[in-house]
Amino acid sequence: MSRTEGRHTVTLTVNGTQRTVDVEARKLLVHLIREDLALTGTHVGCDTSQCGACTIELDGQAVKSCTILGVMADGSSITTIEGLSTPAGPLDPVQAAFHEHHALQCGFCTPGMVMSARQLLRDYEKPSEAEIRHGLGGNICRCTGYHNIVRAIEFVASRGRNP
Repeated sequence: MSRTEGRHTVTLTVNGTQRTVDVEARKLLVHLIREDLALTGTHVGCDTSQCGACTIELDGQAVKSCTILGVMADGSSITTIEGLSTPAGPLDPVQAAFHEHHALQCGFCTPGMVMSARQLLRDYEKPSEAEIRHGLGGNICRCTGYHNIVRAIEFVASRGRNP
């Protein structure tokens, strides 16, 4: 990482592609992703880490990108919702299950829910309903009531299609 007058050059691997960006030292990773990398699937919901809409994978772990400064991610590997599938390719198993089980309505929380669900499924091979609900505790959905989200995650786990 190099520095110039309050700005830093940061190099990241984002969805498998190395990217170098010049950012302010105080810029949050969520804003770097959306504004500098034009990956708008990562949503800004609250900027206080309460809603989970900004969840991404940072070096293989689900994190809320509104809690991390962009400069702190220098040298890291990031996967956003856009990196889970390509327009021509199949959906990620969690994305497919959300679609098949109607686990979304407005879609605002969906990217963060999917990224959090992937982490949950890496942590628990066959999570119980209680473990799923607890694992999603850091994500807020104002539309679905969580029932179909839980069913979708149970479906993925039952098929052994964990990410």
